[in-house]
Amino acid sequence: MHSAKHAVGLQVVIFCLAVCGLWTTSAGAQTPAAVPVFKITPVESTIKFHVAASVAIEGTFDQWDASLTFTSTAAESAVLDVTIQAASVNTGSGLKDRTLKGDDFFNVEQDPLITFHSTTIVQTGPETFDVQGTFTIRGVSKPETLHMTLIGKGTGSGEIKGTMAFDRKEFGMTSGIPFIRIADRVEVSVNLKGTRVSGPPVVFKQ
Repeated sequence: MHSAKHAVGLQVVIFCLAVCGLWTTSAGAQTPAAVPVFKITPVESTIKFHVAASVAIEGTFDQWDASLTFTSTAAESAVLDVTIQAASVNTGSGLKDRTLKGDDFFNVEQDPLITFHSTTIVQTGPETFDVQGTFTIRGVSKPETLHMTLIGKGTGSGEIKGTMAFDRKEFGMTSGIPFIRIADRVEVSVNLKGTRVSGPPVVFKQ
């Protein structure tokens, strides 16, 4: 009789532990599979833009952050996130920079960040990828595609070169610049250098 009570008592304890999340089965205790972990080095990387105009408008962003994270070893499982400080625009001209930071263009006071968050990555060739994602500028978000080439595939240390074009008027940049004919199409180019710091190698489609 005593042993029966003891068994019932033990079952109650196990039940309470399970409910409280303190009891795990061997399956629940398994650690998740290792994934590649990459670190992007801003010092060796650049983000540039170019707009066709009667007077060239092109430059860089001096302050930004980017990350590439994986949910598995597959290259297409990667997620690319880029966050740019819009006020860090640098064309080499104070006048152009002030114009681009203003209400008619980047509107940095109200919308200080320009972002890109990938939603799907599709390998289109041995070293090429289409990175579809959400691009946000001036607080307006729209789907855009970054066409990317990977240099150094399989070495654990590589370089991502990508280009994306968007229509500035679709994002509320409908004004022009006095005395300058400016195109609607804006081209953005990224050159990101990264190194695998831990985890297994990335697996690419053959």
